[in-house]
Amino acid sequence: MNYILNNNLLDRNRRARVKFTIVLFIFALVGCSSLTKVDEPTDAEINAQAAQAYIKVKKESKLSNNSRLTKMVKRVARRIANASGENFDWEVILIDSPEKNAWCMPGGKMAVYTGILPVLKNEAALAAVMGHEVAHATLRHGKKGYVRAMQSKKTGLLVGAAILLGGQAMCETNECREMTKIGAVASGFALEFYNRKFSREDETESDKLGQVYMAKAGYDPREAPKVWERMKQASGGKSIEILSTHPAKDRRKKNLRTWLKDTVPLYNQSKTKFGLGEKI
Repeated sequence: MNYILNNNLLDRNRRARVKFTIVLFIFALVGCSSLTKVDEPTDAEINAQAAQAYIKVKKESKLSNNSRLTKMVKRVARRIANASGENFDWEVILIDSPEKNAWCMPGGKMAVYTGILPVLKNEAALAAVMGHEVAHATLRHGKKGYVRAMQSKKTGLLVGAAILLGGQAMCETNECREMTKIGAVASGFALEFYNRKFSREDETESDKLGQVYMAKAGYDPREAPKVWERMKQASGGKSIEILSTHPAKDRRKKNLRTWLKDTVPLYNQSKTKFGLGEKI
């Protein structure tokens, strides 16, 4: 079992209580056959929990006051959302943070961090990233990951402990800690989503569909292989959140280029073409 104790939030005595509580919880549940069968949450349940967590994220994050970049993020998000064809309650925020990251919750709640923008360099690159993140949502990867993890029992134990402890012990990110406070479905989803536990297969699926979305939205998909290469270079050999579970560099580059034979025609057929769009 892997979990992280936040030393800034838990003093020594509380950490001891956390460990003891988790041990008791595990002994109570190990071998319980009820964990082998999981009632799959509905889209409505997952989306509702995500929406509640998003309210907290918006309230507690520092939103960017750069009106030009905020407008850019909003229009790219709108175009990608329209290209997806999903009837989600779409919303996006630009968070003022050096973190090189972006995400889209189930149900269409999105965030882009200002730290990623200098790496992207243009609007089409932003569309590539947002297309990828939106694809995670439309493919229901968050929901699927939650069910997979619960069925493996491991996260089933962690979820229970997270609920007992107010969600502080198991999560690596502030967003995850906030979401685990909301309820059982939220706890499981937070551990899977905010700690970036998408499988490599999920990431490849989202790469492909995200490239389709950006092309349909009128952005040149030939920018996709370039932006992900820039992301890799920007990492400086260190792991960054948005690349944490992606396929190996060479394989990914090959995939992104291979799919251009399908996505460039979609771009050519788009009613309005934005090309690379505005520079960042």
